[in-house]
Amino acid sequence: MSSQWPSVPEDSPSAPEPGFRAEDAAEGPSRSRAVWPLVALAVIAVLLAAFVARVFAIPSGSMELTLHGCAGCDNDHVLVDKLTYRFHQPKRGDIVVFAVPDSWHNSELPVTPPPDNPVQGAMRWVGGFFGNGWNRTDLIKRVIAVGGQTVSCCDARNRLLVDGRSFDEPYIYYAPEFGPARQVGFGPVRVPEGQLWMMGDSRNNSVDSRAEGNGPVPVTAVIGKARLIVLPVSRFGPIAAGN
Repeated sequence: MSSQWPSVPEDSPSAPEPGFRAEDAAEGPSRSRAVWPLVALAVIAVLLAAFVARVFAIPSGSMELTLHGCAGCDNDHVLVDKLTYRFHQPKRGDIVVFAVPDSWHNSELPVTPPPDNPVQGAMRWVGGFFGNGWNRTDLIKRVIAVGGQTVSCCDARNRLLVDGRSFDEPYIYYAPEFGPARQVGFGPVRVPEGQLWMMGDSRNNSVDSRAEGNGPVPVTAVIGKARLIVLPVSRFGPIAAGN
């Protein structure tokens, strides 16, 4: 007696299980394909930030009017080139981001130690990575003299001298609320080899190499060269180096 059910060839596909939807079979691989590009972009972004470039928010007004930064304002965000100084040393006039040396005792920003909480540490890193925060141990200033040069202030026209020669600084700004439009005298100071004499463009509103207990900054503390203002859009453009 033959069976009432037709036989099923062994190589034919099995019947779907109850509740199975055809679209479910396609979702798994497609979701994986959608995730991998995002992972790749994240890895590329991390590598770029580590070795090539990074965005920093200007933390204070010490570089006015070249770079805008003040409490409660729409501060400049600058793209910092981390690759250039792998091939040559910083030179006079460059605007650089650097880690505050351990030898410095004064800064316009409070130097805060890394948080004990790993979650807070990760949040700070992410904020700095995207330029939305500022590592309170990093500053931005202009290179005034390099290792082996002697710097002093000032000549009869209130200009700095490097190796005994005066030079003009058209980028200097004197904020009216911080006193007279004159530089405070210092030096002469011979900058040791491998170090930099750093000063802010807002010359009477910058705690820099001139401050008591500070002095030159090691080249090894330099993070990179500020190249471009990226935000706000109204100020977008290259950052010109000085002389």
